[in-house]
Amino acid sequence: MTELQIEAGTRWLEQAGLRPTRQRVTLASLLVGDGKHRHVTAESLFDAAKGQGDAVSLATVYNTLRAFCTAGLLHEVTVDGSKSYFDTDTHDHPHYFWEDDGTLTDAPSDDLVIAQLPAAPAGAEIVSVDVVIRLRRKDTTA
Repeated sequence: MTELQIEAGTRWLEQAGLRPTRQRVTLASLLVGDGKHRHVTAESLFDAAKGQGDAVSLATVYNTLRAFCTAGLLHEVTVDGSKSYFDTDTHDHPHYFWEDDGTLTDAPSDDLVIAQLPAAPAGAEIVSVDVVIRLRRKDTTA
């Protein structure tokens, strides 16, 4: 990891008011160090950190991702109610979930139209709406 990536990760944390511990900086640098948005799972981020030789446990990765979400740095997208992806682009936008390989990518929002939402039940308010479009690659051999 380069010094520029570490600086970008540290700034990202500081702008959100999070203390830049060694492990947070490592994970933040992997997430935003190159300036690109990405979708990660806790497991894929753990593997990326481990691949660089960084000592961080999977539990720490989960806890850190939750802290980043609470601070507004990440948006959690849940697929199938059990698999969570963490998106560095926190603006409202739809996603494609590719069933073939289990990846999540951004979908273009220009053509998405949600005309009306149902009213929230009494005592509740709508916080956000997640749109996940499930895709499967066509079988081209048929």
